[in-house]
Amino acid sequence: MSNDSSELSERAQLMLRALIDRYVRDGQPVGSRTLAREAGLDLSPATVRNVMSDLEELGFVCSPHTSAGRVPTVQGYRFFVDTLLKVQPLDNRSIQNMRLELSLEDSPKDLVESASGLLSGITQMTGVVTLPRQEHALFKRVEFLRLSGKQVLAILVTGEDEVQNRILSSEKEHSPAELQQASNYLNELFAGKDLAEVRTALLHEMQETRANMNSMMVTAMHMADQVLEKNQNEDFVMAGQTNLMGFQELCDIDKLRKLFDAFNTKRDMLHLLDQCIHTEGIQIFIGNESGYRMLDECSMVTAPYSVDGRILGVLGVIGPTRMAYERVIPIVDVTARLLGAALNHKD
Repeated sequence: MSNDSSELSERAQLMLRALIDRYVRDGQPVGSRTLAREAGLDLSPATVRNVMSDLEELGFVCSPHTSAGRVPTVQGYRFFVDTLLKVQPLDNRSIQNMRLELSLEDSPKDLVESASGLLSGITQMTGVVTLPRQEHALFKRVEFLRLSGKQVLAILVTGEDEVQNRILSSEKEHSPAELQQASNYLNELFAGKDLAEVRTALLHEMQETRANMNSMMVTAMHMADQVLEKNQNEDFVMAGQTNLMGFQELCDIDKLRKLFDAFNTKRDMLHLLDQCIHTEGIQIFIGNESGYRMLDECSMVTAPYSVDGRILGVLGVIGPTRMAYERVIPIVDVTARLLGAALNHKD
């Protein structure tokens, strides 16, 4: 057999699908006899072994050292997801129940928390949802209050009077009068503008006119830059992390520790989720495709959620590579649509 997966015979495709279905169900290596029965094919054990050898040569399956059976590889799952997968649409009752669960919440933060809990509860894996991006909110005003030493409390008011507090580190101590002057200057310059616009204008002003700025203007620009930079650092909400302990391949203490450390430090997860926000529709990372070693035994299925065609964030499910993709994909897809609709309704 050629190493070109596009030439995989119909019989081999059927057997790969049967092997993955069985392995997803019970997590045990699949032997030739079981596989022939699972695929519903009347084949001799020798024929099944030949097909399995071909699949192994292609890198789609492998044999664990402790077993005569075979398990899918990342490449096998990828071929399955891209070529053989038949997604199972959710029934109307399930969708209605999901919609009701999300429509009960009052704030965007509550909606995000409900969505992550919903994903986790339905799939029995880990649900993750990034908080809605704020860069398209309007800048209303900013106030600076002096704390101890060189620390300053920045109070940023955006959109519909949403208040965000940030603690900034200043290069020197500032008097209350200087801080008031800085906030007045920024409010006059930027009030009513889009946050993304403000940040772009801010960087331009700092590069172009720094030489002509007095010290108050430099201070104001520097502090505004810190406020907006912190505002761009998205966060995410997770639910059901401990569900991953129920999967045999993930219950190794060392693996779990690394995985939970990654969840807690958030940096790598945010970077990965940020990649997903720039892609329309469902995106699937299987095993080492994520590029992060702590997720080598996991898969992540994500979808962006949006309001009025504008992507605000991304949500998804993290689980073992042997997840039931045909079931998880529509759950993620529908949750993304429902969250977008609920956020739109709140607006």
